[in-house]
Amino acid sequence: MPSDAQATGSYTGRCYCGAFCLSAKAAPVTVAYCHCTDCRRWTGSPLPAFAAFSDADIVPPDSAPLEVAPGVKRWACHVCGSPMMARFDYLPGQTYVPLGVLDDAAQLPPEIHCHANQQLPWLHVNDTLPRAADSARDALNSAGQ
Repeated sequence: MPSDAQATGSYTGRCYCGAFCLSAKAAPVTVAYCHCTDCRRWTGSPLPAFAAFSDADIVPPDSAPLEVAPGVKRWACHVCGSPMMARFDYLPGQTYVPLGVLDDAAQLPPEIHCHANQQLPWLHVNDTLPRAADSARDALNSAGQ
């Protein structure tokens, strides 16, 4: 049985406290794990996973994004601090949302591992997904087109 998101073509999510809600009016263009230090530090997870939505399908809040790394804009809840979305200059037209904040995360299995060369040495993920040593920019950009 399809989830509500699959039936309506829309996806919703919220932060831990509920002050920051988001919605996307279409399915993500791709779903990916990211092993990079930057994403691990931002999410607090040893293996963050993100759904990439078209910029046209999801709108960031009016608040200014956090910009620590060059070319990376990240939005978090101003109340509880939950990471909510990010945009990367090298992945134009896509907005990345951590799977943990999406209501239908169970319906969005990752399709690729990015920055696999930065995987923590004690983390063992037993899957057959493609692993890109770097950002997987080419694969992710082609998914967004």
